[in-house]
Amino acid sequence: MTDTVPEPVAQLIAATNSPDLETFLDTFTSDGVVDDWGRTFLGRPEIRHWSDNEYLGKQVTLEVTSVQNTPTGAIVVAQVGGNGFNGPSTFSFLLSGNKIQRMTIRE
Repeated sequence: MTDTVPEPVAQLIAATNSPDLETFLDTFTSDGVVDDWGRTFLGRPEIRHWSDNEYLGKQVTLEVTSVQNTPTGAIVVAQVGGNGFNGPSTFSFLLSGNKIQRMTIRE
C-alpha cells in the first residue's frame, strides 16, 4: 500500500514538475538542506544554486511510484526524468511543521 504524499512534499513535487523555482524553494525551511548523494546544500541560496545547475535547471520531472510515511516525514520513490539523471531515485524528507527541513536523494 502506498501512503498519501505529505502536503509539503506534494508541493515540492508539483513545483518540480511545473517547474516553479520560487515555490520549490518556499517548500523548505529557512535552514533547509538538500543532501544529493552526500553533497549538502544548506539554505535557500545554496539550494537555489544546486537546483539551477542540477535540478530544475536540468528540467527534472518526478513521477511518484511509492510513498512511505515516517514519524518525521516521508520516503518517496520516483521515476526521474529530464536532461540529467534519468531513472528511479529515493527521496527521503524530514519535515518541520508544513515545511521540508531536509531532502535526501539516493538511488
